[in-house]
Amino acid sequence: MPLLEVSHLTKHFTRSKGWFATPSIVKAVDDVSFAIEKGETFGLVGESGSGKTTTGRCILRLIEPSSGDVRFAGEDVLAFSPQRMRAARRDMQIVFQDPYASLNPRMRVGAIVEEPLVIHKVGTDAERRMHVADLFSLVGLDPSWVARYPHEFSGGQRQRIGLARALALNPSLVIADEPVSALDVSVQAQVVNLLLELQERLKLTYLFIAHDLRLVEHICDRVAVMYRGRIVELAAARELFASPRHPYTQALLSAIPVVDPAARRARIPFDQTQANLGAPLRDVGAGHYAAI
Repeated sequence: MPLLEVSHLTKHFTRSKGWFATPSIVKAVDDVSFAIEKGETFGLVGESGSGKTTTGRCILRLIEPSSGDVRFAGEDVLAFSPQRMRAARRDMQIVFQDPYASLNPRMRVGAIVEEPLVIHKVGTDAERRMHVADLFSLVGLDPSWVARYPHEFSGGQRQRIGLARALALNPSLVIADEPVSALDVSVQAQVVNLLLELQERLKLTYLFIAHDLRLVEHICDRVAVMYRGRIVELAAARELFASPRHPYTQALLSAIPVVDPAARRARIPFDQTQANLGAPLRDVGAGHYAAI
């Protein structure tokens, strides 16, 4: 049984155009379905505005979905009461994109990491402080820094603090929402390697949301490509990058910069008229699905 199953998930927003105009409906997430196996790193990619982040937040009910079904370890997440949802978040955590905005600037970083333990009433004060020190060591930070404030840390260090906070309750699923996109390239590699190391050590399952396709190819087992709120292609990472089938995926992959400046990649333009948004995903071979 998959650890996470998402079926026909939708999230529609109402956008007002003025006092006398008829509001329009924005389909941020439109009939999205996928499953993630335990221990897998599942990539969700697409351009800005494709619905990736909204999908991740709907899974955790940080945003309430309009409809659909989300099952975690066989349980219906959308049917949880507020109390049950709070308890479920011990097993499902998120690492946010912006390490500068996701940490309370008025709290010491030790208190930020300890906060989930306090909310869920885990351990005594002394046990929590010891656990926080262990978490700092786990993510490569000096435990003596717990009394500092977020502004005293670099972007990469702040993201490590955010990761320590996400791991405080020993979750089994971590939704990483573009966790390195706000960081310098030199720091990105350090954080990505840390994520991979922690996954192996703690047996974590990742939903990795990103637009950096080279990174996704490197760390993800399977990848789903989103376009205008829908998944248009889903396959094993190696298969998807070697043989993209949907026109949008082909155009997206052709835009990846090449390392060798002498080499030239033929850019494939994307014609939106080629995309039939009503087309369902169909099996095109070897677990490769495309909406064509």
